[in-house]
Amino acid sequence: MPEVELKLEIAPEDAEVLIASDLLGASGESREQRSTYFDTDDRRLFKGGFSLRIRHLGKTRLQTVKAAASTASLFSRGEWERQVTSDVPIIEHGTPLQAVFGDIGQALTPIFEVDVARRVWNVVEGKSNIEVSLDLGDILADERRQRICEIELELKDGDPIDLFRLARRIVAIIPAKIGVRSKAERGYRLLEAASSAAKAEPTDLAPDMTAEAAFRRIAQSCFRQFRLNESVLLRRRSEDALHQARVALRRLRSALYLFKAHLGEDAGRFSSEFRWLAGLLGDVRNLDVLLAKVTEDEVREKLLDAREKACTVAVEALSSSRASALAMDFYEWIHCGPYRDEPALQLPAKEFARKALDKCRRKLKKHGRELATVGDEDRHRVRKDAKKLRYASEFFQALFASKRDGRRYKHFSDAMETVQDHLGALNDLASSLAVLRKHGLESVIAKAAGDQAGKRGLIRDAQAALDQLIETKRFWR
Repeated sequence: MPEVELKLEIAPEDAEVLIASDLLGASGESREQRSTYFDTDDRRLFKGGFSLRIRHLGKTRLQTVKAAASTASLFSRGEWERQVTSDVPIIEHGTPLQAVFGDIGQALTPIFEVDVARRVWNVVEGKSNIEVSLDLGDILADERRQRICEIELELKDGDPIDLFRLARRIVAIIPAKIGVRSKAERGYRLLEAASSAAKAEPTDLAPDMTAEAAFRRIAQSCFRQFRLNESVLLRRRSEDALHQARVALRRLRSALYLFKAHLGEDAGRFSSEFRWLAGLLGDVRNLDVLLAKVTEDEVREKLLDAREKACTVAVEALSSSRASALAMDFYEWIHCGPYRDEPALQLPAKEFARKALDKCRRKLKKHGRELATVGDEDRHRVRKDAKKLRYASEFFQALFASKRDGRRYKHFSDAMETVQDHLGALNDLASSLAVLRKHGLESVIAKAAGDQAGKRGLIRDAQAALDQLIETKRFWR
């Protein structure tokens, strides 16, 4: 089993509480680190999936080039280090930078700094040796500053389960969130003042992967999207971040659905818990959709008050011990769960993907035949079927990389988007009446019901879009 690193984000005031607890043993070695990150004015390195830093460690300068996970898969390794004698980067053939970007050296300039005090402990947990690093400091970008306090646990040798055992002992002493961003990512986001929502990133799958490795990569990608948006939500109640956090949870539950026959009973428990969080976020999202349509001041005031209350409930849930335990349990399960030895998941990911996509398509075709003759609840089920097919298509797209597959994927994706637009409009009509009733706004239900006049047309358009999708050539066949 490969080594696992785990990052925990904590509040600066809790760092001394952890140190004073003696959980990590005698006071660890302390060292100052100052890292300067370089890029071009138009951020070519970052956009290309790389970071470049020079770190001061006492009198030593260490230059490090790192490739993001999706970029690293193109090379034999994802990190290149060398000592340098100045604060000017050296671009050489030993890293991919020259091959990818050409003569980029003269265009590089310092863009942000990371200054931290790092304390290091070597901890024995069970039969494993774990290096624990506590970083406390600042990221400085232009005139902006962001405090950083995080713990990194790196398994040097032993069992990954011991790493999570130690993490749980830490969390029993101080509150912590699983970290999914590197310091470089934090710096770029600060540089761009990017406290906005994080959309789903392309899932980096390779044709020679097993289904088990593909699931692990997909699940980590979905979890990362959720954590990035959760971090924004816990700082400010962003409508976009809330929507994307909900999308991430839907994608995560779709991934569990696609692989559920081979994941064991844990998958059902996780899906149920993620449904709980998604439902609370959905309560807020439904109000946001309705607020975009309402113009009457009195009604807007009531809806805004309801949104504030619903958002408070959702944020409190995200901050709860239940949510923290869920995140830790799920992250451990991704890396160490018994599903990883399931024989069916040792099949090629491409073979698994074809079967999974066919299953999703058949289910959508079956349930979406007669939208005009079923009720809102059944149409909502069709909408969920369509989302599962769309997410599955996005998850597995990279496995089908020929030009023909690319053309077919584009047509299929466009058809899927049209289907979701029409089914989403129908769902908004159905849910708006329920939201108004829930919040005691019967006085405007009659007007909202008037919007139902165009429902037949929407159903007609949705059916036509569904029929067109089913006729569209499958990119995976």
